[in-house]
Amino acid sequence: MRSGVTLGRLAGMTEKITRINPEQLHKTPGYHHITVVEAGRTAHLAGQCPLDRNGDLVGAGSLEKQVDQVVANALTALAAVDAGPHHVVRSVIYVRSDEREMLATAWRRLTESGLGPAFTTASTLLGVAQLGFPGQLVEVDLTVALPD
Repeated sequence: MRSGVTLGRLAGMTEKITRINPEQLHKTPGYHHITVVEAGRTAHLAGQCPLDRNGDLVGAGSLEKQVDQVVANALTALAAVDAGPHHVVRSVIYVRSDEREMLATAWRRLTESGLGPAFTTASTLLGVAQLGFPGQLVEVDLTVALPD
């Protein structure tokens, strides 16, 4: 986040985001079924991939290294719009696998990272057959309610 964003502005923004888990729905492992945003501006980040600044794949064959690169890229993208993980209102996580344990590994690594607060909101985790870059194992798509 840029230094121009004050704590007061952040507090005001997070008051405009309400996360809800209705009692009638199943318990979740940390995310919320519903996120309501009272804010006027949003940012839709392109899917964050495990690519370095040069566009090269990071961590070939390693889900953990690829998740770490995706986290770093997402935090950079959020900072570019004066936002942080707590401003994320929707996430979709794509993991190239049909194995439940691989999906769980990706979820744990993401939720325990510096980007973790982004996944307390409305979130979807998907196992997919293919992603856009050769060797790519993970991608994260984020929607952000921007601070005023």
